[in-house]
Amino acid sequence: MARPRKPLLTRDRIVATALRLVDAEGLQAVSTRRLAAELGVSGPSLYHHFRTKDDILDAVADTVCAPVEVAMFDNGSPWPAALVEWARSYRAALRAHPHIVPYLAQGPGRRPSQLRMADAVFGAMTRAGWSRAQATHIGAAMRYFVAGSALGSFARGFVDDAALYARDYPHLDQAHLLAEHQQQVDDGAFETGLRALVDGLIAQYAEGPGRTTAVTPAPEPSGP
Repeated sequence: MARPRKPLLTRDRIVATALRLVDAEGLQAVSTRRLAAELGVSGPSLYHHFRTKDDILDAVADTVCAPVEVAMFDNGSPWPAALVEWARSYRAALRAHPHIVPYLAQGPGRRPSQLRMADAVFGAMTRAGWSRAQATHIGAAMRYFVAGSALGSFARGFVDDAALYARDYPHLDQAHLLAEHQQQVDDGAFETGLRALVDGLIAQYAEGPGRTTAVTPAPEPSGP
């Protein structure tokens, strides 16, 4: 009887294995040696598909962002509604794989999924009348907000110790209950921030979308 053949090494298998490692152990778990061991192949075999480890991580990041919806920017939706719908879709994709977020935060690079998002957002904002500079700022601000919201949980940062808060932090007398309501707290915080961000953009737009808002510099510290 013939021996069963090893599964064919493909880009998809490499990416799926790398994503599994990232999800389970973080970015530091991904190395060509570890991937080769997980896949049951020799290290050089990986280089037939990817030149470097960063190329593998790029493919993982691109896979994570692939499901993010951008059709709302081209289907006639008002730009504020499109931003909200896109932000929710983007956050859902990142929350499913939070350990990849620090890598995504480096920027889109050559990753098609992220470039597709950047192109869709920028195009929609400039068509709405925002200047090119403002459209760039809006896309960046939304990405910062979404990535930050997916990176961790505010609610899980509080320990279940009522005595700690009652003794030293009286305004946090219910903080020990936050962790058990983690999803409600984090989702509510995201929606509150998203509404504030988009409402702020709507207010700026009403003043004139092509206007560049001046930023008042911080005052110099006074001497002794």
